[in-house]
Amino acid sequence: MANEQITTYLNDHLAGSVVALELLEKLGTLYAGMPLGLLLAELRDDVTADRNELEELMNRLQIAQSRTRKLTAWLAEKATELKLRLDDSNDGTLYLLETFEVLSLGIEGKKGMWLALAAAAENADELRAIDYNHLVQRAEQQRQKVEEVRLETAKKALLIS
Repeated sequence: MANEQITTYLNDHLAGSVVALELLEKLGTLYAGMPLGLLLAELRDDVTADRNELEELMNRLQIAQSRTRKLTAWLAEKATELKLRLDDSNDGTLYLLETFEVLSLGIEGKKGMWLALAAAAENADELRAIDYNHLVQRAEQQRQKVEEVRLETAKKALLIS
């Protein structure tokens, strides 16, 4: 059975996936049928796959998923969505820019989690069943895709007129 620190750590990252998937779902609806919508669907699939890896690890370690943390993350996403919508009631470019920044930070955090687990696996056999290099590479690819959209959106959203 896992200790309290890893239980908290993994549940916090699982909660982060709730936020990411909610944001990707909303953006996917907004941009359905457009090229950006295809990218968002790819990202959503990747984040779902990463979440599944995390859930499998938690199951192997006999770590229960915290409903409280998942609910709190869901509520945080709703507050974030409200804040982003209040900030940008015009054409949506600031909304898109800030949403992609939130996603970017989350992906970087997920990459950090995979790296931390890889380091911890040196001293814990239970953590060695995962290909952390693959997961880190996938996070880097996700981050690159998000960054391209974020910077293109910044060119539109941050114009000084």
